[in-house]
Amino acid sequence: MKLNFANANIDFLGQRRIALSVSAVLLVASILLLVFRGLNFGIDFTGGTLIEVGYPEPVELEEIRDQLEMGGFDRATVQNFGTSRDVLIRLAPREGEESAELSEEVLQVLRSGGPEGVDLRRVEFVGPQVGDELREQGGLAMLYALFGILIYVALRFEWRFSLGSVAALVHDVTITLGIFSLFWLEFDLSVLAAILAVIGYSLNDTIVVYDRIRENFRRLRKDAVEKVMNKSVNQILSRTIITSFTTLLVLFCLFLLGGAVIQNFALALIIGVLVGTYSSIYVAAALALVLGVDRTVMLPVKKEGEELEEQP
Repeated sequence: MKLNFANANIDFLGQRRIALSVSAVLLVASILLLVFRGLNFGIDFTGGTLIEVGYPEPVELEEIRDQLEMGGFDRATVQNFGTSRDVLIRLAPREGEESAELSEEVLQVLRSGGPEGVDLRRVEFVGPQVGDELREQGGLAMLYALFGILIYVALRFEWRFSLGSVAALVHDVTITLGIFSLFWLEFDLSVLAAILAVIGYSLNDTIVVYDRIRENFRRLRKDAVEKVMNKSVNQILSRTIITSFTTLLVLFCLFLLGGAVIQNFALALIIGVLVGTYSSIYVAAALALVLGVDRTVMLPVKKEGEELEEQP
């Protein structure tokens, strides 16, 4: 596949005020959702019991939910696990009751009100203390990643670019978490891994944009800063479209065909790739321009007697 945008002249940065305003609204909405609604943490973070059962024939999930509710398990989460005969049940922790006893109770409820031949495949238990530690360590992992990126970009480029890149990453992560909060999607360790992968993907996109801007600052000495940055974004447009399209193609296949276990993982990556592609242009580059980046901080020091070649 080959896309030719060599002569494209889209005024991306001319729309930066509108784009930054939209991003600000989405950020505020996401933060409000996270503060007042929070995230639907899975048992990886909250603790609880996970039970996998197998049926001899396809079964409706709504029937299983009704059976569990009648049996006293009204907060159970039920979903298919691979096929319509395999079911995954997540239960909140109960005081004074161990996972072995809990799994036997669930199995009796399912066998008493459903078809015969229900098999218990596996039982996993996560304690509340372990869940709290995982939640804390996951948050620290994201903070360490952002701090390391801040230092890396500051050393490689310039502090304005560094702030722009970290702001874009915070933008991507916050909006992705806000969408998970809005639709009350389960947030577990696989989704946390997807969030960290989004940070890497978005940073890669941003670095590509910054590299081209730096090259063009050295080549196009007479053009205005905004024009140089717009030209840089247009030059890498074909690369951005192809990379995002192929990545999304794989992620949609995982989301549609990968089963319930990795659905939220794939969804988090889909949201992150879309938002990250947008932020590389309209947040990272736009913020660097707003902060006052210019060619004087990007040009190499001119040695005595050396003429640097200028191009129109």
